[in-house]
Amino acid sequence: MIKQQLTHKQQQKLSPAQIQQVKMLELNSLEIENRINQELEENPALDEVTDIPSDSESDSPVNEYDNQEAGTDEDISLGDYLTEDDIPGYKLHQDYTSKSPRDLFYSESESFQEYLLEQLRLKNLSEEKFRVGEYIIGNIDDDGYMRRDPEALSDDLAFQYGLNVPVPEIKHVLKLIHELDPPGIGAAGLQECLLLQLQRKEKTPVRELAIHILEEYFDAFSKKQYDKINKGLNISEEDLKNVMKEIILLNPKPGSAWESSMDTKMSQITPDFVVETINGELFFMLQEESTPELQVSREYSEMLRAYSHSQGKENADRKEAVFFVKQKIDSAKWFIDAIKQRKTTLRKTMLAIIDIQRDFFLTGEESSLKPMILKDVSELCGYDISTVSRVSNSKYVQTNWGVYPLKFFFSESMTNDEGEEVSTREIKSLLKSCIDTEDKTKPMTDDALVGELKKKGYDIARRTIAKYREQLNIPIARLRKEI
Repeated sequence: MIKQQLTHKQQQKLSPAQIQQVKMLELNSLEIENRINQELEENPALDEVTDIPSDSESDSPVNEYDNQEAGTDEDISLGDYLTEDDIPGYKLHQDYTSKSPRDLFYSESESFQEYLLEQLRLKNLSEEKFRVGEYIIGNIDDDGYMRRDPEALSDDLAFQYGLNVPVPEIKHVLKLIHELDPPGIGAAGLQECLLLQLQRKEKTPVRELAIHILEEYFDAFSKKQYDKINKGLNISEEDLKNVMKEIILLNPKPGSAWESSMDTKMSQITPDFVVETINGELFFMLQEESTPELQVSREYSEMLRAYSHSQGKENADRKEAVFFVKQKIDSAKWFIDAIKQRKTTLRKTMLAIIDIQRDFFLTGEESSLKPMILKDVSELCGYDISTVSRVSNSKYVQTNWGVYPLKFFFSESMTNDEGEEVSTREIKSLLKSCIDTEDKTKPMTDDALVGELKKKGYDIARRTIAKYREQLNIPIARLRKEI
């Protein structure tokens, strides 16, 4: 049975302008500068302000956060655009610290692949073999490994470039690449990588033994089953220690000397905020000095005013001109308002983070970081959780102690034996300290680490210890054992 029915439904939808405003929050200082330059080129009704008044808000002391300055409902009602499921996690394992002021640059004159191709050209290969070598080098990953087998490379060359290259020829070119610098380049895995490096060194009894161990006992070696190696080869513990010293000198990732690939020849971190500690007082600045101040073009404003006051019969061309000018002016006004709102949102959100993590900004001690989640910042600054998430994503702050991503300041909490709430980041720091100072000949198991942290007043389950250890990229006890 088909019937018609009327229903009342209340639904919030964002306007295109609001959606654009939300997207602009995600941009960092370099990206917003490019976005402004793009808008200046595309919209003739938008101009730069030539005489910029001094900004009284820049480099100002950070006082107690004023929650009454929260944005309007229109500013903060962005939750429908991003659900909490889309919000990225804040359990980071990196510490992006640096003592360099303002910008951090990492660049080089040529990429890793270009460096290899320059060496391959010295081999005087035929044009076809060089093209094969070029394709192989293009498939080498940033660690320096060639993880695809020759058969797959042969198929790719046939389908993509129409080159019928036999597998033996590909293997021959791959061997030539193994002769390039750095040693170990183009290996299929860690075992071959280490062997290639040892085979290029001058032969000694220790290196001969190391090659034999890697060839015949690599599985036991990678699992640190040293007793099995000693029994299998009937060698002393001293001989094995000498072998380990030799292998430790090798590079397991020969491509790691280059911090960029062909696709990323230069990367740059530009802090979006600056928080400085001077004589025990915090000073905050939104780092967008190079961002131009904007205004609506006077020429276009006068043009619209002239059209509106003009007398006489309207025609299609005049109407079209008025519509064009008005559209460009409206777009310029919206863009200027969006930039201002973005700055206000960034400023208030960062001030809330500073207020919560004041002790860290004053001391730089990681142990002074307080537990903080998106909701805490949201409640303090008055913005929606999704807005705080977008502000925190891909943004950096420069402090006296280094440059940190805003995600660094977010962590969950737990309660110690004294009933105090502490950050999980502090627990991870203690865990790492325990592992760093352990006896490496008898490393502590997760159960032992539970007891060690309990002595310090933190009652944590073994599975939680295991989770934190994995997040810190620390292997299990057996793989941390040294002889």
